[in-house]
Amino acid sequence: MLNTETIQSLIDSGEGYNVEFKVRVPSKVRELTEEICAFANADGGYLLIGVDDNGQVVDTNLENDKRSAIQGSISEISPALHCELYSVNLVNKTVWVIDVPSGKDKPYIFSGSIYVREGANSQKLHTAEEMRSFFQECNKIFFDHIPCHWFNIYMDADEQMIKDFRTEAKLSPSTPDKQIFENLELFTENGTAKNGAAMFFGKQPERKFPHATTRCVLFKGTNKVYIIDDKTFGGSLYQQYLQAIAWLESKLQVAYKIEGTGPREEIWEIPLTVFKEAIINALSHRDYYEQGASIMIEMFDDRVEISNPGGLLPVVAKDFGHKSMTRNPLIFSLFTRMHLVERVASGIPRMQEAMREANLPEPEFHTEGMFTAVFKRQISNSANYDTVNGIVNDIVNDIVNDTINENEQAILNLLVTTPGLNASEISKHINKSLRTTMRYIKILQDKGLIEFKGAPKTGGYYILI
Repeated sequence: MLNTETIQSLIDSGEGYNVEFKVRVPSKVRELTEEICAFANADGGYLLIGVDDNGQVVDTNLENDKRSAIQGSISEISPALHCELYSVNLVNKTVWVIDVPSGKDKPYIFSGSIYVREGANSQKLHTAEEMRSFFQECNKIFFDHIPCHWFNIYMDADEQMIKDFRTEAKLSPSTPDKQIFENLELFTENGTAKNGAAMFFGKQPERKFPHATTRCVLFKGTNKVYIIDDKTFGGSLYQQYLQAIAWLESKLQVAYKIEGTGPREEIWEIPLTVFKEAIINALSHRDYYEQGASIMIEMFDDRVEISNPGGLLPVVAKDFGHKSMTRNPLIFSLFTRMHLVERVASGIPRMQEAMREANLPEPEFHTEGMFTAVFKRQISNSANYDTVNGIVNDIVNDIVNDTINENEQAILNLLVTTPGLNASEISKHINKSLRTTMRYIKILQDKGLIEFKGAPKTGGYYILI
């Protein structure tokens, strides 16, 4: 039985993979039992009755007939599942707790259906075959739930990552780290941290999980012959997400819209939101058992492809874009807590809508073996690219007239044709020393003609017009 302090801590941490709030017992008690069945098919969890969606305790009373109805409904779960039901007093208000264990005889079935936990939500599967297929696909145990004996979260965790998680998850600063880790179910039953905890909060998890990285490659043209840039990002999964987005921003074309005295609006050639969705999906749903491949972000003249090991799970393939299922429920729930996942199964429709709104073709999805999302770029061939470059050059020449020397003009011309180069790359192209190149770059920046975008180590320079 949980004590008052632990219950309050669960409430402060909010709903998630292992915690569900209910203001009251629903009129159909089976709705509670569906949630209980989902918890049993996952890592267990707590249903708190008498708490609203905002974490406010509203007080509730469960009379004997209601408690009997709940226990009777739970008894319909097969195989048999024992759950504790008890009340806790919080600030003179009563909260009822249904304590659900992680079932030892998965899958559990209720009324002929199977329910599983997906982030902070429960999903219904209609047949035992679907569930068995799902567990087979995951080798009967989630990779992110495996004990990680080398990782001590209190000694090996990245402190900045913990701070970022607290901030993005809007957690109370008074809640101790230890309590948050326990509430997030980062440990196995014997107190060992899970793989998911190491990958999400570890300083350099790629030292032990060399395949858990994100590789970003820029190609010249439309095939994989000439590589212009190749970066591999490690670190925590959230850090990989940030680095991958920064890399994309450093390579994509962007225009600026200025109206009145307000801040300028960035208009990206492909909406950044689709990449954010695709990268979070890749980090959450990839098959980490597959150690021969990493997440790939590949940019060509005509498209951007984001791929991750592991095709669609059979359950999802039957209703792609409308049903969600993850191989890594712990990782998915942590991204959910950081509000990087809005609603379960909504990522694909949001990407499609964002591309339509930008007057771009909807993304293509290839789901066999590797899951790949393909986003078409506006500039689809070299002829069009040269035309655009010629226009941009004319505009640049009109702006600067005779106020720049030939070396500065060479840098401008270079960045028109190859945006996103760093200072070292520019110096090699114009055949000048790095120090001299940096002096020219500073002059162009002061004149408002170029700017640096992206992370210090991976970003580059772009024309401003």
